[in-house]
Amino acid sequence: MEYTAEQTQFQTCQANLPEVVDTMHQRRSANYKPNIWKYDFLQSLNSKHDHKDGIKERVQRLVEEVKPMLLEAVDSLAKFELIDSMTKLGLSNLFENEIKEALETLASINNHFFTMEDHLYASALRFRLLRQHGHVVSQDELRLFKEGNNTFNISNCKDVEAMIELLEASHLALEGENILDEAKAFSTGILQERVYGLDGRLLKRAVHGLELSMHWRVQWFDIKSQIDMHEQQEDKQSNLLELAKLNFNTVQATHQRDLREISGWWRDLGLIEHVDFTRDRLVESFLCALGLSQEPRFSSLRKSLTKVIILILVIDDVYDLYGSLEELECFTGAITRWDSEQIQQLPECMKVCFRALHDVNHEIAYDIGKDEDWHRVLPNLTKAWADFCKALLTEAKWDKLGYTPSLEEYLSNAWTSASGPLILSHAYFFVGHMKLEDVADLLERNKDLIYNVSMIIRLCNDLGTSAAERDRGDAPSAVACYMREANVPEDVARKHIKELINEAWKNINAHFFSNAQTPSVRPFIDVTMNAARVAHMLYQFGDGFGVQDGDIRRQILSTVVEPLALDLDISTSVIA
Repeated sequence: MEYTAEQTQFQTCQANLPEVVDTMHQRRSANYKPNIWKYDFLQSLNSKHDHKDGIKERVQRLVEEVKPMLLEAVDSLAKFELIDSMTKLGLSNLFENEIKEALETLASINNHFFTMEDHLYASALRFRLLRQHGHVVSQDELRLFKEGNNTFNISNCKDVEAMIELLEASHLALEGENILDEAKAFSTGILQERVYGLDGRLLKRAVHGLELSMHWRVQWFDIKSQIDMHEQQEDKQSNLLELAKLNFNTVQATHQRDLREISGWWRDLGLIEHVDFTRDRLVESFLCALGLSQEPRFSSLRKSLTKVIILILVIDDVYDLYGSLEELECFTGAITRWDSEQIQQLPECMKVCFRALHDVNHEIAYDIGKDEDWHRVLPNLTKAWADFCKALLTEAKWDKLGYTPSLEEYLSNAWTSASGPLILSHAYFFVGHMKLEDVADLLERNKDLIYNVSMIIRLCNDLGTSAAERDRGDAPSAVACYMREANVPEDVARKHIKELINEAWKNINAHFFSNAQTPSVRPFIDVTMNAARVAHMLYQFGDGFGVQDGDIRRQILSTVVEPLALDLDISTSVIA
């Protein structure tokens, strides 16, 4: 039996009455645990660093102290290392112009001036930083370190720092860059062999890089770890560290204010009281929105995307756990046409979901377009929701029919059901700088970028949740589809899925490099790439939405709840 996404169509809504549905369709449960983040606790988040007297002035003084450091750096390698530190410590926004000017100068200098002792480490660092900032750098800059044409020079293996930098640089590869593919395999192998013989800061750096590349991480979520490693350096710069701590705490105060507001909105909406089968995951949704953009000026983006993401969870659970196929066809048709008449025979909880989605959709459109343009924004948002629900309906039909699609067929639908296009179509309006009439053109020109990011969201999700979903009888995942199609065990299928993620990142890199010098679209591209990074964070150690009390809880505490401890002399200088 064959079934394709194109066969999805909407019939006249004839949903069964509840008592009839109960005999035909078993309402399922994923046994999600109750929400652990209570309203009163969220309302109590009120950082002492929010508008505290003296902090803003102290930050500005430190900025002025740090600015000359790029000019005073003794050589090019020292400049690269300082730029790297600024970036890892979350300070690049404060020194955007200085970093840009320094890298433009450094990019024009041939890298052969590095001493042979530093060559691999320095060249890999140079390669990574220049590519990260949109400069064209050939993979051939690393060709010098190969023995013949087979592998990198084994003598460099002794330099663990070089191996870490080589591994990080390799993640900025493009399709067909075989030198970088070899560099990744080689450096990974060496670090895996030697990691247990390391200690201190070097051990943390090696483990950190092997777990997940910096290029695949949300930078803001990594700052505390980077500060900790920076403090262990013998040549640490105290003013840079102080600035990083103060900056993190003041920006976190803005995030706490956002979360207080959005938690009040969620309580007032009252939706969760009607959908006890779903995931009540407001704070996790906020963390995902925060991962897309951390800058204080994008507060409206974070709050609106939190609303979108929490509703995605609810609607996804309606399709996965609650609705019968007839009910879901009615629900999808109602959302496609935004016709409340079609939901009248549906269960009350589905009616409530429809009304909540309708109202929040209009609320966000008004927040974006205000009185003048909200009605022009709305069609873009409603179409994104309709496409998402159609994709969920296709998966529900596969599940009902007991049909396992090929991996290609599954992914042709799953990149939409993963919610990437839905989230990013909202995000554009908050970070784009084009006219509303140009939105469709921009999204079309960036469709390949959105597709690959959405693919990573789906594949990371499937890697993190496939076992639990299989146990409760959910629709097939990418892992299950490939296992059946290729007749391979799970470990082989998971390895293949990871290879697909790697290929998607190469396509994302290509899109980023080709648009790096286009200021009007750069903020949108940054947010879009961060969506892929959030997926890695969310599903790296399992189901970040389903299981609240694991790594996701620690990430929330670190990023949103707990400020960095300041040294006594720092605190005194701020108060003074």
